Amino acid sequence: MRVLGIDPGSSILGWSLLESNFHLIAYGVITPDGRDGIGGRLQIIHDGLARIIDEHRPDCCAIERLFFSRNTTTAMDVAKCIGAALLTARLAGLEIAEYNPMQVKQSITGYGRATKRQMQTMVMKILRLRELPRPDDAADAIAIALCHCIAHNGIRCHDRNAYGNG
Repeated sequence: MRVLGIDPGSSILGWSLLESNFHLIAYGVITPDGRDGIGGRLQIIHDGLARIIDEHRPDCCAIERLFFSRNTTTAMDVAKCIGAALLTARLAGLEIAEYNPMQVKQSITGYGRATKRQMQTMVMKILRLRELPRPDDAADAIAIALCHCIAHNGIRCHDRNAYGNG
């Protein structure tokens, strides 16, 4: 199974492609130009994700569910970007799974309130990476895809040997 992980954002959208056997294929960011307004940003997100889907042929999409923000204007823009990403995935025929930040942290570290550093360390260990992928938005998209793979494979996060890291 090949998973497209998406960390949604209106300024930077992180994406990753991960095999269910924990092989990282590709990752990056889509950076919509704000000069075109929200409509232009949504078009750039759609076009970028459509190209990624066409090139890498994922089987499903895992996306971070919107975490409530105190800044409602920002939350609304991010929600619109999530909608564009979901529609793009749906039009490509992908199955879609949504995870909130606490679920992602719980599945990877075993603790739903893990720090960003704890998350990054576990992502590197599980995927056997020498360094953390950058920027953070791409690293977060990898974590989201990894969360889906863990859920799909039925791995328990507290099992030290589950990832082959003994």
